[in-house]
Amino acid sequence: MSWIQEAELNPVERLCASILKVGPMPEHVAFIMDGNRRYAQKCRVEREQGHSQGFEKLAETLRWCLNLNIREVTVYAFSIENFKRSKEEVDGLMELARQKFTRLLEEQENLKKHGVCIRVLGNLTLLPVDIQELIAQAVLATQSYNKCFLNVCFAYTSRHEITSAVREMALGVEEGLLKPSDLSESLLGKCLYSSSSPDPDLLIRTSGEVRLSDFLLWQTSHSCLVFQPVLWPEYSFWNLCQAILQYQVNHAALQKAKLLHEAACQRQQVEADLACVLEQMSTLGETEGTECKQELILKYSREREERVSNFLQRLENKRRKFLTDLVQGSSPFLHV
Repeated sequence: MSWIQEAELNPVERLCASILKVGPMPEHVAFIMDGNRRYAQKCRVEREQGHSQGFEKLAETLRWCLNLNIREVTVYAFSIENFKRSKEEVDGLMELARQKFTRLLEEQENLKKHGVCIRVLGNLTLLPVDIQELIAQAVLATQSYNKCFLNVCFAYTSRHEITSAVREMALGVEEGLLKPSDLSESLLGKCLYSSSSPDPDLLIRTSGEVRLSDFLLWQTSHSCLVFQPVLWPEYSFWNLCQAILQYQVNHAALQKAKLLHEAACQRQQVEADLACVLEQMSTLGETEGTECKQELILKYSREREERVSNFLQRLENKRRKFLTDLVQGSSPFLHV
């Protein structure tokens, strides 16, 4: 089945979509696609078929999102914790991934037509090399598209993502690219796998479970969380509409909390810069220090921003090189 379906909404769905669009719409929606195994058990079919049905539902859901002008979707496709499942099930999931990423590469014209940029977030080194190579090809082939974005979290957990970000910042300090005073909440967010994306406005989990299962823990602190009882392969357009309505009801409170948090982060950065400048001024005479205080603050802020920018560019180059090396047939052991 194609990743991107061409079918339009039916007249009733179009009417509902038009009504929804009168209110605030989420630009980025994340899905924990839970319930594939229970669906297979319910229908008395093999687990592999349940997972395959789950992928078909993803393709259908992406079509709904495109028609609702939702520009970015992030899905939890495979957790690092899923490697603990039976070998038979893990092998089946890896084979499904091979098939679907191969199909994705065959759909270049369709992806280009819709401008779909594919990103895969996670520790790709945990995956079989051939799947790493397929993923690298898909990511690099679509990296210039910018009409809409599909982020597939594969071999992913949020705790691993945050740990990797902290490790990268520590390495930056060790290599002299950053000063310890440059480390901040804002910088950590920019070191995450998802740094190229805005945080999700809405996170939806199906199957009735009411936990995040180590998914986007950092990014969803100001997201609307919606837990729905339907199994993922049975998800419908109306379930999605219901979740969007819940987002709209809570939109004002979510935006207020987000703005307050952003303002607090800005204040913290100003205070951190000021503390560093005051430490520098302690070595100057009192008169000289008073006269150049503002100038020192501006100079320090510019230098910090330059250090951070250079560090982030180097991190981006490192991650891109990992993918490029995979496409060229090499697979260095780096965390992406």
